[in-house]
Amino acid sequence: MTVLDNRALNRAMLARQLLLDRADQPVVDAVAHLCGLQAQEPQEPFVGLWSRLADFDPAALSDLLTRRGVVRTHLMRRTVHLVTADDVLAWRSRHDAMLRQRVLGVYRDELKGVDLDELAAEARDLMADGEPRTAAEIVRELAPGRPGPGPRALGEMVVAALVPMAQAPPRGLWRTKGGVRNVALSSWLGRPVDPPAADGSDPVGQVLVRRYLAAHGPAATADLRAWSGLAGLPGAVTAVRDELVSFRDERGRELLDLPDAPRPDPDTPAPVRFLPAFDNAILGYQDRSRIIDDAHRGLSVAGERVVLVDGRVAATWTVSEDVVSVDPLGDLSRADRAAVADQGSELASFLTDGDSDRVRVATSPR
Repeated sequence: MTVLDNRALNRAMLARQLLLDRADQPVVDAVAHLCGLQAQEPQEPFVGLWSRLADFDPAALSDLLTRRGVVRTHLMRRTVHLVTADDVLAWRSRHDAMLRQRVLGVYRDELKGVDLDELAAEARDLMADGEPRTAAEIVRELAPGRPGPGPRALGEMVVAALVPMAQAPPRGLWRTKGGVRNVALSSWLGRPVDPPAADGSDPVGQVLVRRYLAAHGPAATADLRAWSGLAGLPGAVTAVRDELVSFRDERGRELLDLPDAPRPDPDTPAPVRFLPAFDNAILGYQDRSRIIDDAHRGLSVAGERVVLVDGRVAATWTVSEDVVSVDPLGDLSRADRAAVADQGSELASFLTDGDSDRVRVATSPR
């Protein structure tokens, strides 16, 4: 079986994540191809798409949110993702059990004795009017008669697990601040969430396997599980295995992939790219060694924004007073520093609508 080293996996990942060459495609197509973007920080998806799309206009993403072509919702790993309307309706039921278990994993003691099915029915009735509500407003309606759970536990169980929700704009619009107001997906999108397959099969799981590999492969089943948060995909992998090709990584793990997906030459040049907080190019794997050194693995979990140099995490970045500041994690060559400064200047211009192109690259590692 062919062994793919980390550099080969890195170039494949960059190509699938649209980070090797900026793609010339509509925003909604990019969001779909990427299987959504991590979005608990409302402005971060704009940077993620700017790094991936040619001539990205942030107004296009804001327009998709207001026109309900994409939504912000709890999905993979119980984190907020920006996904297309079609995908969330098709995928949400497959995530129900995982979402419920993840909330219980945090609040099991507080929610002990609560009839979750009864709570879900009452919450669905409450949200059926299509009115956006904060979690506090939802809890205020549902808490009477349930003296046990605290408001945070009750709110998170309803909003993140029991009732499929969208976060209504202005939350997530470009350069707009807005608190989280939740609205039932079925009301917001005018269509019910697709139910599970009646015959007990897992067609959605099979779709998730194919879509994940298209955006992240080649990858191990442990990477698929880490990205989705779903434990029950071995059956789906088995069902589509005849469609896939297999490799090994340097650790000896089996990697699965779509046969015709891009796997560029490992020596393909990789441009500097600025990634937002919690980008799935990093978080979409259990083994992240293809993109980040083990010594720096915690940066992505902590929400640090990072810079890719030659395809790997080489610096962190922040922005303050219209200046993009870059802190290298190690020594950068003169050419790499110049490339980082050039891309950082373009990012500053994007973030300020052209008012600033200022960038500062620290001279010594952080």
